This record gives sequence, structure tokens and C-alpha cells, in this order.
Amino acid sequence: MTAFNNLSGKITSSAFKELLLPKTGHQRDEVLVGPNFGVDNSVIDLGNNLGMAISSDPLSLIPTIGTKASAWMSVHLLANDMATTGFSPMYAQFVLNLPSNISLSTFKEYWNYIHFYCKEIGVSITGGHTGRLEGQNSVISGGGTMFLTAPLDRIITSNGAKPGDVIIVTKESALNSSSILAMSFPETIKKNLGLKVYQQACENFYHTSSLKEALLAAELLESNFELNAMHDVTEGGVLGAIYEMAYASNCGFEVYNNSIPTGDSQTKIMDLFEIDHRFCIGAGAMIMSVKKGNEKCLINHLESNSIKATVVGEFTINEHRIIENGIDKEFVFDGIDPYWQAYFKAVKDGIK
Repeated sequence: MTAFNNLSGKITSSAFKELLLPKTGHQRDEVLVGPNFGVDNSVIDLGNNLGMAISSDPLSLIPTIGTKASAWMSVHLLANDMATTGFSPMYAQFVLNLPSNISLSTFKEYWNYIHFYCKEIGVSITGGHTGRLEGQNSVISGGGTMFLTAPLDRIITSNGAKPGDVIIVTKESALNSSSILAMSFPETIKKNLGLKVYQQACENFYHTSSLKEALLAAELLESNFELNAMHDVTEGGVLGAIYEMAYASNCGFEVYNNSIPTGDSQTKIMDLFEIDHRFCIGAGAMIMSVKKGNEKCLINHLESNSIKATVVGEFTINEHRIIENGIDKEFVFDGIDPYWQAYFKAVKDGIK
């Protein structure tokens, strides 16, 4: 049996397939999309062409970046998953497992921001659970679930990519991970890379919502025909997200490495921590699988709304390929995001 990775991060596709997928409780016919590796949302048929999409994710409470930024991540990483349906989230449940030493003032501040960011995107908080736990000192403060209802035939899922579809990446790689590293270790970033890089990375943090571009794409293109799938970029980065979408859709892909968009601040921060920007948490970017011939109008539509979009390759029938420095080779991904090791090593080493 495949073991867990010996590093932090998501479970691998093989471990998911062996450990979780065979045991998913009672099987109900109305569950149209259930647990699958690389699939952002489950979909339930409520009847009369009405569907419910559901997604869950960890919540963040990271002392080094503060309550406001932690709350932003908690809300918007959940909303990003929901956005891949082509619709906005509507409801949320939060389970808070807080450190036993958290102060009332800190909790109130954190929850005020959770409330504010949910209200801002039209999400109603419908319940959950709140408590403090002895020994809880993780940067993960629990978990959240978001829901929406929409016409069933218009809900997009990330396992809908088709061979021949063009792969589009919005914004740039490593937005989230580089921002957190800059906000967590500001003295190191400023000293080694300068104030401008630090400021740009901090500004990038609040560009890590991909809700806007998902809705823009869904309003322009016909769902499940011209816009076949979307997948937000989380652990594993841009390349990891493309791999996950291909895996979920039973496709291959061909990616042009030199086309993967990134920014100056991300590149410099990733190089400083000796990690590959292509494989690092990149919330804010979205992978879109678009029927060939529609990519130009989508890119123009997004760019007219100040959202960068780039063609990086296409989905194929089977093989996973990457063209790097002019060499076409097999793409291999071990499922490990190097960000986690870099972050916790810096904390352990006392980097400021």
C-alpha cells in the first residue's frame, strides 16, 4: 500500500486511490460527482435541473501573517474552489479548532474578517463548530465548506477537460506562496531582495482570489462545450494543477514551460528559498480548459477586465509532456509542493 509523503502537504493520487476512494460511505444515485483526485467540488442532483456544488478546505490562522491575511486565505481559498463551477459560492460552514492560548481579542478580530470577506462575496455563514484545543499549534485552524446551487447542466467540474482543449493560465505562478514567504519573513526579503520586491509580494497577496476570472469566463463561453473545465492553483502550483486536471479528466497534456507566466517578485523570492515557482501554491491563478478556437476571445475578455491570461499548452489523449529548453520530455510529478518544507525550515531556523 502506498504510504503518505514524508513531507507536509496533500495526499498523493496513488494514496488517495488506495486509502480513500474505495471507502466513501453509502452510495447515492443523486451524487453525480463525488470524491475524486483533482476535482474541486462535489455535485448533487437536487431535481428539476437544479444542482448543488460543495467544496471543503482547511482554514488558515498563520501568526506570521496576522488575522486579516489568514481570514482572507480561509475565505478565498474556499471560494476559489467554488468558482471553478462557473458560479459564486452562496453558503459556508466553518469548523474552528483554535489554539488553547488564543486570546479573545485575536479571535474576535479573526472572526470579524471572516464575516467581512464572506459578506463581500455574498456568502451567508450558516453554521459550524467553534472550540479551543490543547496542543493545537498548527497554522491550520480547522476546516470550512462552501455550497452553491445552480442549473445542473451549467455547473462545470474540473474533470471535464477534453483532448484538444487549450490550457489557459490566469495571472501568474506562485502568487500565494511567494506572498506568504514575504509577509512571514519581511526582514530577510528586504535585506536580500530589496523593498520593491517585498512590497510587490505583499500587494500580490490580495490578488489571490480567482472568483472574478472564473465568472467572466463562464459568462463569455458556453459551459461544458466551450469552457469545459476549470481548476484553481493550490498545492503543487501551476504544473501540479494541470496534472491534477488531466488526471481527473483521463487526459494527457503538452505544456510549454517557457509560456508559464510568473512575475519578478515571485521568481526572486522562490530563488532565494531555492524552490521551483512552477510547483508552489499559487492561489489566485486559475487553469482553464477551453475548446480550441475560443482562447483568443477569452484572453481578450479577461485582459479587458485587467486579468492576465496565457496559453501554456493543450490537453492530449494520454501522455504527460513538457517542452523545456526546446526538449520535449515526459512530465513527472511526485505530488510534493516544496513550499511547505521551505516555510517550516525558515520558521525553525528563526528567520525573520
